[in-house]
Amino acid sequence: MKKKISFLLVGCMMLFTFACNNADTASNENTSGTADAQVAPTGGQESVADNDSQKDVVKVAVGSPDHTTLVAALKAADLVTALSNAGPFTVFAPTNAAFDKLPKGTVEDLLKPENIGKLQDILQHHVMTSALEASFFQDGQTMGMVDGTNVTFHIKDGATYIDNAKIIGSVRASNGWVHVVDAVILPPAKK
Repeated sequence: MKKKISFLLVGCMMLFTFACNNADTASNENTSGTADAQVAPTGGQESVADNDSQKDVVKVAVGSPDHTTLVAALKAADLVTALSNAGPFTVFAPTNAAFDKLPKGTVEDLLKPENIGKLQDILQHHVMTSALEASFFQDGQTMGMVDGTNVTFHIKDGATYIDNAKIIGSVRASNGWVHVVDAVILPPAKK
């Protein structure tokens, strides 16, 4: 019995090695010397073109005309690739109107390259590493965010709030949930 299993394992290893060598050879033959050869896309998961599958949390935001400021902030903070990966994520996505409530010049200042750390902290304060529906959150519940700080949920008149931001809509994504909020959720001041 052991002989048969050993023989089977050796055979599988040889077949695997042969298949890998042939795949490399075929790949080299297809791309060497041709002007029409396809170049692998650069970037992370966000660069994969897929119009058939459910959108990830970033693509949900990109597809929303009410989230152009958030998308610009995600790009400036270099968080697009991270949030395009498998997750799971729960993202609380402020609308453009939510960003407009901030003091004048705040968004423009945060988008400057020298403020990337501060922008990342704020955006990471809008993300959890789990996929949670809005119905999961309970009044008085405290949960941790990606930035390492906590938020508190409240239920008022049937609406769910995360700190002082009201969840005004929710969209299921391939890698989690996007909860649209009407305010930017600012992390507590660092001591």
